[in-house]
Amino acid sequence: METSTLIFAAIIPIFLVISAGFLARRVGWLTEEADHSLMTLVLNLLYPALIFAYILGNDALRHPSNLVLPPLVGFTTILAGFALCMLLARKLRIGNQRECRTFAFSVGMYNYGYFPIPIVALLFDRETAGVLLVHNVGVEIAMWALGVGFILSANDPKSIWRRIFSGPVISILIAVPMNWFGLDEHLPNFAFESIDMLGQCAIPIGLILIGATFADLSKGAQRVQGMHIPAYACILRLGIFPAAFVFFAWLFPFSIELKQVMIVQAAMPCAVFPIVLARHFDGSPEIALKAVLATTLVSFATIPLWISSGMRLLGL
Repeated sequence: METSTLIFAAIIPIFLVISAGFLARRVGWLTEEADHSLMTLVLNLLYPALIFAYILGNDALRHPSNLVLPPLVGFTTILAGFALCMLLARKLRIGNQRECRTFAFSVGMYNYGYFPIPIVALLFDRETAGVLLVHNVGVEIAMWALGVGFILSANDPKSIWRRIFSGPVISILIAVPMNWFGLDEHLPNFAFESIDMLGQCAIPIGLILIGATFADLSKGAQRVQGMHIPAYACILRLGIFPAAFVFFAWLFPFSIELKQVMIVQAAMPCAVFPIVLARHFDGSPEIALKAVLATTLVSFATIPLWISSGMRLLGL
């Protein structure tokens, strides 16, 4: 019971901050013109600062297995999600080719940043949070190289490699060697305090922008037609995939930190960023919105169930 209470304590602020972003957009406090600059700030300054805060001085990331296996797990789980969702989208006749590809991309991607980071930080420790961030490198590579490059139509003039090597990925590639060789021990305390202050801003601002995105897209969403899409998305993302995550976390001799990451990621809803990518590339934003919004709302009930049951099964 204490574990379930702790999990609820971790997820309730997430939904409240998203709701605050939704409200801020609806009443005009946060304009669409501000989104681009805020997202640029988060991706290039605040989120990298959060990465440095969790990786520097992280003993768990001084073990080679925690540097190799987490990105491999992240890449493999996204690859498997894309493949299964694409197969089922065609079998279930989700829609035309464009809609099937968008469904596969949206449901195949789990939320790997703004939801799991605060949950991991509250339930476990900074070592596990650092492993989560390294795990996310594999997710990023799969999202851009496979999701955008092959599932969605890539009409972005930037190359795939320029998309993969974003601010967060570059920060991880810098922070991990610094931590490995102990270079962080030579940094003054005020540097750590500044990095920590900047990093603490990343998640709240990101969640506010998610709420604002929901507010924008929900205005034109079709609420009646296509209800089978949210249903299929919830069954896959919040039912079948979590069971597979927990099973493989139980089956393989991963480190404790990686098992903890997999349990939390198992419970996550669809990532929100695919909505933006579906709008930018040749996807269907309506399909992405239905999948993301449905799984996000339902996950309020399923996140505690999957995390608590997974922790009991793995003895965490």
